[in-house]
Amino acid sequence: MTTAGGGKAPTTPVTLADVARAAGVSVATASKALNGRAQVRESTRVKVQEAAAALSFTPNFFAQALNSARTGTIGMVTSDLDNRFVLPVLLGAEDAFGSGSLSVLLADARDDALREQLHLQTLLTRRVDGLLIVGRTTNPRPPVPLLADVPVVYVYAPSSDPADASFTPDNVQAGRLAAEHLIEKGRTRIALINGESSYAAARDRAAGVQQALTAAGLELVGGASLFGQWGEGWGRDCARLLVRGGEPVDAIIGGSDHIARGAIDALRDEGVSVPDDISVVGFDNWDLLVRESRPPLTSIDMSLEQLGRAAAQHLVDAIGGAPSPGTVAGPVRLVVRGST
Repeated sequence: MTTAGGGKAPTTPVTLADVARAAGVSVATASKALNGRAQVRESTRVKVQEAAAALSFTPNFFAQALNSARTGTIGMVTSDLDNRFVLPVLLGAEDAFGSGSLSVLLADARDDALREQLHLQTLLTRRVDGLLIVGRTTNPRPPVPLLADVPVVYVYAPSSDPADASFTPDNVQAGRLAAEHLIEKGRTRIALINGESSYAAARDRAAGVQQALTAAGLELVGGASLFGQWGEGWGRDCARLLVRGGEPVDAIIGGSDHIARGAIDALRDEGVSVPDDISVVGFDNWDLLVRESRPPLTSIDMSLEQLGRAAAQHLVDAIGGAPSPGTVAGPVRLVVRGST
């Protein structure tokens, strides 16, 4: 068709009604066929799809969202996007969502409760199908206040409400694995240089170490975990004091890879051989630290990508109508290197 001036008339966008008319079905049936609903016969579905292809019909995403119970989008809110523990969790979750062809909207609250609430409101306005809340530590956090019936799963930092679904690494098991490994190596004089006691991870790892020692009829050198800072300096100071103290030590568990590597540096300065005289184990299996340590550091890997994938899959299940409340302690694994 041409206009009076000889030019072509503007092309009218093909609508769902045009597709339905071409296929000889109702608009509702055409919509169901294109959205993969089970209530449509296969022969009808094929007819509608062929009509859509012939007309070069492009579905309107926003119209679909308004007419569907789901939008195919997931909201992920993190407290600290720069946190090295958060990133692998996000990667694992994104992999799981990607395999299900779901779109992900990511928001960083920067450890600010008000900013988090604003992000949540924005995501709910966009009609996300579910929310994944990623914490920066394993300390329990308050549940998010929601005004909509949207499934929520917490990962890394569990919700303080047991009725919520939470996924967090099993730090008690991590402590047990570290101590059991050293005991299997014949070590009986084990010290624990830990991080800050205000962190659930530090307390849980200490509990796991104590469980393994008690089961073997052993006690920690000094009788208790040495709680302090997370840095290498704390590891160096404590290792130096342990070596110069009156009690013999044949193994040190560092509450983190930073602490453990600091301990190794101090032991080398003191002329102590690792692992011949004293074995050392850390936590987190942070590649930059464990592989560059001298010798390479045995560490407990918290399997954070696997944790993120499990939480994401649980959220997908909850969106599908199969929620399961409670806290899941994700498995961890021992990675043996030269320090033991």
